[in-house]
Amino acid sequence: MNNKVVLAFSGGLDTTFCSIYLSKELGLEVHTVVVNTGGFSEGELKEIEQKAYALGVSSHTALDQTAAFYQDTIKYLIFGNVLKNNTYPLSVSAERVCQATAIAEYVKKIGAKAVAHGSTGAGNDQVRFDLIFNILIPEVKIITPIRDLKLSRQSEIDYLAQNGVIINAEKAVYSINKGIWGTSVGGKETLSSNTYLPEEAWPTPVSKTTPEKISISFLKGQAVALNEVKMSAVEVIQQLQELAQPFGIGRDIHVGDTIIGIKGRVGFEAAAPIILIKAHHALEKHTLTKWQLSWKEQLALFYGNNLHEGQFHDPIMRDLEAFLNSSQQSVTGTVFLELHAYRFVVLGIESPFDMMNNQLASYGEMNDGWSGDDVKGFSKILGNQMKIWYSLNQKTMKDE
Repeated sequence: MNNKVVLAFSGGLDTTFCSIYLSKELGLEVHTVVVNTGGFSEGELKEIEQKAYALGVSSHTALDQTAAFYQDTIKYLIFGNVLKNNTYPLSVSAERVCQATAIAEYVKKIGAKAVAHGSTGAGNDQVRFDLIFNILIPEVKIITPIRDLKLSRQSEIDYLAQNGVIINAEKAVYSINKGIWGTSVGGKETLSSNTYLPEEAWPTPVSKTTPEKISISFLKGQAVALNEVKMSAVEVIQQLQELAQPFGIGRDIHVGDTIIGIKGRVGFEAAAPIILIKAHHALEKHTLTKWQLSWKEQLALFYGNNLHEGQFHDPIMRDLEAFLNSSQQSVTGTVFLELHAYRFVVLGIESPFDMMNNQLASYGEMNDGWSGDDVKGFSKILGNQMKIWYSLNQKTMKDE
């Protein structure tokens, strides 16, 4: 009989509980998997593997999805300049969609009949995982022990102790989730509406205060060089993060609507995502038309919201990605920035597609492209329909 279950495993309290519970109470053959989206070092992955095997799992696998995460998701978040509520680069929500998708594929690969995750019943992740599993592996049973049993942290600790697994009962003051597209920070301050995270809560201490100039080069919307050194887009993100995060750039608290209809608050530090999005947007403002910029903003807002709610596999997302890809054909050039403590400045851009090219027109000055009489006629025609409307409606409004 096939009694395989794939457990999304991080090595923390919840997934440690799940591994024992699934095996002992449900009699399942547990296969753990950790999906790396750029947040784990080799040492951390090895430690997670050792924890899994110490719990008696049948197998453990680490799936490196960093490159796929960029190609399938991050690339489009940059193309769309996506910041949820004008603040948050969707660090964790985008990451969870990638992880759930990779886990679903792994379930199919090993032929498991069940999949499990350690989400509670309170947050967004339970919906993202369940939703994607229901779409990609509808025949597979979803098991969520923490949510279904409504367990407290202490109940989990006691259960594990009864089964010979001693886990540190001291809960970290701040919960940290790190990935290539940013690090989330949760603590008592994020559970209220009027307190900010203290300096010690942030994973990266501020150690740089002297301003530093950098450049980022783009080719058709994708980052291809940092400070004139050519590298992959993933490497640009990683190296930019190391370069900029010590300035304290990209720290903020996001307040938004959860999928299940309540307000949520989370801190994050995401220097590379914020800088890349703002640099990319600055380049677009020089190289795209006003209607490209207008429609991109509207469609990218929908794309980000849909991704946040786990709807990555809806075909509308592929349609929007096709639009975003098309919009990037002239988004090529270099953006110059200056980093400061807790902030950065976009100094300017250079691009062969710069529509501010002063050989064509100089803003605020005379130009050779048209005459004053041309503008007079253009202005008269541009306002013609409004002029007709006012002439017909003003008399009616006065009579009323």
